[in-house]
Amino acid sequence: MNVTIVLAVVVIVVLVGAISFWMLSRRRRTVELREQFGPEYKRTVERYGDGARAEKELADRAGRVEQLHIRQLSPDQSADYAEQWRSTQSRFVDDPEKAIGEADALVADVMQARGYPMADFEQRAADISVDHPSEVENFRAAHALAVRASRGEASTEDLRQAMVHFRALFDNLIDTRETSHVEARR
Repeated sequence: MNVTIVLAVVVIVVLVGAISFWMLSRRRRTVELREQFGPEYKRTVERYGDGARAEKELADRAGRVEQLHIRQLSPDQSADYAEQWRSTQSRFVDDPEKAIGEADALVADVMQARGYPMADFEQRAADISVDHPSEVENFRAAHALAVRASRGEASTEDLRQAMVHFRALFDNLIDTRETSHVEARR
């Protein structure tokens, strides 16, 4: 009977240890995902209504982007895109709706040049959230405003705000000195 009690205690200790390890691993994963995705973590949890499902989505996103060949732009490419941006921005005063459409397209061009797939907008935003979590919320807002502008439903202030949002992501995408998660994970 003593052997049975000892075995039962050992099994219980092993189970408690395994459960503790599992809980600590999940907690560590949550902390890592919160740090990596910032506000996008909260948005994804709200979207899925379940932390575990949201964390799986974010981890899948990171794994997907890890498999892509995201690259930095050459200094010449960055300079060319920066010049295109200046040209687009200068047209904002005369034709804000057209300038916003051009800004949206220019951000998409830079993303494609960097190696991001150009699937639907939500997939692009999800991919960008991995390496640019601080800008993805503004990217979504800017894109939504660009869509509204294309239908003539955005005010000049909306368009100005969209241009500011696009600019924040654009600057990060063309920056050849970028030291984001892309370089850190390679």
